[in-house]
Amino acid sequence: MLIQLIKPEFEELIEAKDWVGLKDVLTDVPSQDIAELLIELPGDIAVVVFRLLKKPVAADVFAAMPSGKGVELLELFSRQQLNDVMSNLEPDEQVAILEELPGHLTQRVMNSIDPQEQVQIKKILGYPEETVGRLMTPRYVRIKSDWTIERSMKHIRKYGEIAETLNVIYVVDDSEHLIDDLRITRLILAETDDTIESLMDRSFEALSVYDDQEEAVKMFAKYDRVALPVVDTDGVLVGIVTVDDIIDVAEEETTEDMQKMAGMDALDDYYSQTSVTGMVKKRVRWLILLFVGQMLTVTAMSAYESVIAGAVLLSLFIPMIISSGGNSGSQAATLIIRALATDDIRSNDWKKILKRELLSGLMLGALIGVLGVIMTSLFGIMQGQELAEPLILTSVAIGLSLLGVILFGNMSGAMLPFILTKVNLDPAVTSAPFVATLVDVTGIIIYFSIAAFLLKGVLL
Repeated sequence: MLIQLIKPEFEELIEAKDWVGLKDVLTDVPSQDIAELLIELPGDIAVVVFRLLKKPVAADVFAAMPSGKGVELLELFSRQQLNDVMSNLEPDEQVAILEELPGHLTQRVMNSIDPQEQVQIKKILGYPEETVGRLMTPRYVRIKSDWTIERSMKHIRKYGEIAETLNVIYVVDDSEHLIDDLRITRLILAETDDTIESLMDRSFEALSVYDDQEEAVKMFAKYDRVALPVVDTDGVLVGIVTVDDIIDVAEEETTEDMQKMAGMDALDDYYSQTSVTGMVKKRVRWLILLFVGQMLTVTAMSAYESVIAGAVLLSLFIPMIISSGGNSGSQAATLIIRALATDDIRSNDWKKILKRELLSGLMLGALIGVLGVIMTSLFGIMQGQELAEPLILTSVAIGLSLLGVILFGNMSGAMLPFILTKVNLDPAVTSAPFVATLVDVTGIIIYFSIAAFLLKGVLL
């Protein structure tokens, strides 16, 4: 990687305070790599490096930084540096930065932005958090249907420089309602005296400013677009969302879901930028909850103390029984949560999923149960026991318990996401730790209930 090649030279030049040499080195380095190099630097040194960068590059570097480091640098920037960085950012990037800032710094940054841009930013900030309105940029090119191709191309050349993308050109009526979108290639290949109307089919896909950002991710994936228009409730074109912003959202949402599925609150920043104290706060609440949940397992086991005392062999297989159920439940929960997130299945498909997971749970439980009977029998023989009624019944008890626990784990892992979705909660919290805790308690009850029934009068 390029960053690994230039990092030693970068560090040497900084140590020698050779700013001229450093400026030359950074000339051809991508902004994302520069941001990665600056993350590890003290704030005062990073600010000096920023002064070496061209204004557009400095803005791109800043936009690529984690929010924690960005706040640190903004505290150190002069008013001119603030203006240089913020004025070269897209409106949606400006909004994303302002959302992360503490109150005292927000006003200072806003004061450094041109009044006209402040109006745009305040308008975008007026939309609810996590909506498409917070992602869009008002920098796009729009044309009219009665224009000729020649007039349209002149307009594009005049205003295209400030647009975030020219891949798609938007057609609006006299009231600014979106009526079509055209790829720029269609205009380039058309005759100059043709009208825009001749190229239109009045078919387009658009996002609403109030759509959830996750809906935008799905739309981009479905229609394979580099940009999508954004309209208000009246159909008026108010902005566009580009694929680079959607990639960031998709990464954030995936990271958040993975962290929740690990049984913790999602981090507010990158792992490397989160303090140890902050990490503990995100994890301790859920660990306490899971710990209390595991106490139910102890309570369940204490109810079968006499069974354990009468057949010590049973206690040896407790970890195998409950972990099998937990693994099955975690698999099912992960599959269903992901399928719901990608719209592969809907919340009203729960009956169909119930049948599928009932069948798959029975098949998996039967296969693992038979394996459990064989392994338990072999283990008993290796321990010097005869293949007689006590060992056979113990093996059968373990096999049936595996069937029951895996079936229950499969069903609970599959159904909990639907239940949480129904009550408007995030299904990601039905993650491996929670399903495992639920199955642990239930697994103990299933296991010892079956064992007590089969071994009564034999070992008990």
